[in-house]
Amino acid sequence: MRRILLTFLAAAALSPLLAQNYVLGPDSEPHDGVPKGTVTKFVLPPGKYYPGTPHNCAIYVPVQYDATKPAPFMIFLDGSQALGNSMRVPVVFDNLIAKHDLPPMIGIFVDPGILPVLSDADQNRYNRIYEYDSLTPRFAEFLINELIPAVAKNYNLSKNPDDRGLSGVSTGAVGAFMAARNRPDQFHRVLSWIGTYVSMKGADEMPALVRKTEPKPLRIFMQDGTQDHITPPEPFGTSPFGSWPINNQVMYEALQFAGYDVKLEMGTEAHNTKQAGAIMPDALRWLWRGYPQPVVVHEPAAAHEMEYDTANRVFSTVYLDKPWERVGANLGPINGLTSDRIGNVYFVYALTDAINRVDPEGRVAAFGDPAIHADDLRMGPGDQLYAFAASQGGGSIISLGTGAGSASGPKTIASNLTGLVDEVVTKTGTIYFIDQQKHTIDFIDASGQPHLALAYFFGPGMPFAIALALSPDQSMAVVIDASSRYAWSFQIAPDGTFQNGEPFYRLELLETSDSWEQGEVRSAVEDTDGMVYFATDLGIQIAMQNGRIVEILNPPIPGGGELTAITFAGDGKQNWLYVAQDGKLFRRPVKVTGANSWTVAKPPKPTL
Repeated sequence: MRRILLTFLAAAALSPLLAQNYVLGPDSEPHDGVPKGTVTKFVLPPGKYYPGTPHNCAIYVPVQYDATKPAPFMIFLDGSQALGNSMRVPVVFDNLIAKHDLPPMIGIFVDPGILPVLSDADQNRYNRIYEYDSLTPRFAEFLINELIPAVAKNYNLSKNPDDRGLSGVSTGAVGAFMAARNRPDQFHRVLSWIGTYVSMKGADEMPALVRKTEPKPLRIFMQDGTQDHITPPEPFGTSPFGSWPINNQVMYEALQFAGYDVKLEMGTEAHNTKQAGAIMPDALRWLWRGYPQPVVVHEPAAAHEMEYDTANRVFSTVYLDKPWERVGANLGPINGLTSDRIGNVYFVYALTDAINRVDPEGRVAAFGDPAIHADDLRMGPGDQLYAFAASQGGGSIISLGTGAGSASGPKTIASNLTGLVDEVVTKTGTIYFIDQQKHTIDFIDASGQPHLALAYFFGPGMPFAIALALSPDQSMAVVIDASSRYAWSFQIAPDGTFQNGEPFYRLELLETSDSWEQGEVRSAVEDTDGMVYFATDLGIQIAMQNGRIVEILNPPIPGGGELTAITFAGDGKQNWLYVAQDGKLFRRPVKVTGANSWTVAKPPKPTL
């Protein structure tokens, strides 16, 4: 496929006879008898997301608009261009709405912001690249919290994401796609014209992330031309950022691989809107086909072909039709998720340090002595619950019995601990814990004796250890360093110390406004195959034994805040995955089996 594409692009660049003549069709021309909507311009004043920067906007309202019904709508980036003669979106809307090819919908047109100068001697700051090329959620939040509410003051806009579409040209296509990808709870439909999925501000990385990440309920129409930034002397691109036609094809292939509802129209034009204007009516018909049926996630088209490789894909871990489900009410900040052998889940309610238990049916109740306050929890063999309990003079590790076969408790295992942030328990009852004040990983053996496992700050160069996980055979430990994108792998020596450490797992980073947050992982667990599940703000990143991130599960709430804890649970099989996000607890069934402290299982040999 790639060789054919490259050959085609080179031939197209050298042969202008292949170029097609794109003209506006009848659906882009005004017609007598077709009700004509109104276009009203306004200025959106500066807000939180782009300080001091106003945005010129316009609203198209069809004649058929009914204020008593929530109206579907589309937002067009580079709004003046979409309103202009090359694309004629209001005329197209008039015609397609009259034909019932589109529902009566409102069009919102927004231009990129320009920071006004303070004097004529100064130059404006033009925000287009900053707003559209960014992979952060900032632009989506601007649309959701500033632009849409401003329009909704006067018009009844639908809150259903199936009723909301986005359109962008060039770098605006990246802005439209990323706004929908970052907030699929808000937008389900995207038009991508001559998309700039090249190495400008990270969009070239999107195809790889799309392939790894659980698909979102989006429908995407893509268009590009074989002459886009292509000339005869430079048939593979005129830009240091990459090739627009090739990168659009790669993006399309990634979306197809992941199972998205996507279509690519590859024409012969350059970096302009000639083809976009000519096919705008058909693109809109395709994008809104079947309305009001919802846009849903589906498996790739080839998923049931004989040679389809199901290994190391999102749907080899989770079920297509079994998404995250809420457990309990709004619980508040949650730490220390862990589980016992029969499927109960335990966590710390962070505001009061109280321990709670969730039974397999999802019922939440307080657990244990209310006088015990904990910061973290781990389950050990015999259904013994180990808790780090904070106090004014330091802290303690205590054990609590949770079931009929457990030992009595509470029992103090260790005291005068002030910097403990995470712990794991082995089958023999050895407890490993991170002490951030001493920059060490320590352990307490089964006889209750303390030992040093690793002085990590001056040793391997891992300055901010924050979480631990054990391999299913308990021969290796994963140590998460919150100061970087890497998690470390250590071998556990016969004497219990950590040795032969390597920054083994390379995590994907969430693009945020606060770059210092990007590397933070707060919790990790492993399954019996040795796959590591990292709870990150990007989602649950799943690493193969060889260190590669191969799958990313979507967080339960898009844009809903940090994931603070993760665990496997379930009666016997440990085949439910629980995660805490934004003070809420969620779970979903999985096709894998979680590793735990009371069994030891040798994982299979990893793929090399």
